[in-house]
Amino acid sequence: MTYIGIDISKATFVAAFPVERGYRTETFQNDAKGIRRFISKLSSDTHHCVMEATGNYCFLLLYLLDKAGIRASLVNPKKIKNYARVMLSVTKTDAKDACLIADFGERFKPEPYKFPSEQIMLLKQKKTVIRQFQKQLTATKNLHTSLEPLPVKDKKCIQSLKQTTAFLEKQIKYMQQEMEEVVSEVFARQLKALTSIKGIGVTLASALIIATGGFTYFDNAKQLSRFAGICPTIERSGTSINIRGHINRNGDENLRSMLYVAAWSASRHNKACRECYQRLRSNGKSGKLAMIAVANKLIRQAFAVVTSNSSYIDGYISTKPNVDI
Repeated sequence: MTYIGIDISKATFVAAFPVERGYRTETFQNDAKGIRRFISKLSSDTHHCVMEATGNYCFLLLYLLDKAGIRASLVNPKKIKNYARVMLSVTKTDAKDACLIADFGERFKPEPYKFPSEQIMLLKQKKTVIRQFQKQLTATKNLHTSLEPLPVKDKKCIQSLKQTTAFLEKQIKYMQQEMEEVVSEVFARQLKALTSIKGIGVTLASALIIATGGFTYFDNAKQLSRFAGICPTIERSGTSINIRGHINRNGDENLRSMLYVAAWSASRHNKACRECYQRLRSNGKSGKLAMIAVANKLIRQAFAVVTSNSSYIDGYISTKPNVDI
């Protein structure tokens, strides 16, 4: 398999093609015409494209590569950045980055990207718009509050802020209803299973379905926990370093926040989560650490009910025998 490294920007992308000595680079326009010209140089049997996850700039290329039957991998930019450090790279240009990504692909052979369904793509857009509207709503309310103490207020400014606040609240409510309707229609089974867990409501259930592509992206709950960024980090070396550190925070910040908030409710109403929280607190662990553990347990419960196609039974005890590994 021949690995093609691609460095993407808004208007163009640079592709690095392996040659006898090193790589040959070529620049293409990042539009349908330029991408088709790039694809015409590839073979579905021998080529595998590797690129960094650069927001929305890479998805048209990924989409057309997928339609053409050409393998493509989307790599976390942190991996490429750290690989550049390992290789002691001192030059950073688009062409150099493309060559570096191609070399990374050749060495590590990343897994092909699993392209989401059209429903997931639409849901992700709705989720992004809702999150941006919520940020704008918070900023508008804060601005309104900051004007209140002034002895002389501009009535037109205050009125404009009130209208903007009302408009954003209306749009957020509308988009949330749209998202929930699509989830209920397309992912009814997963939604029913997830909302049977005490602590997980429709909003969090929808976020989990969107983040996991309907629970098709991950093989187990541990992978999902790592993606959400709530796995604890561990540093252990020799006899002097043995640290169980903070959570990794590498994943979806919004999903992680929602899980943490849901953990508060689960620690009171979900039997297994409540027992987990109380046990950790009685062992002297902090409340924040215990809540993160509850969030992890919620992920395991969510993964279990969806993959087993069953509803959650509060207080259920598994009858499967323990197997020593």
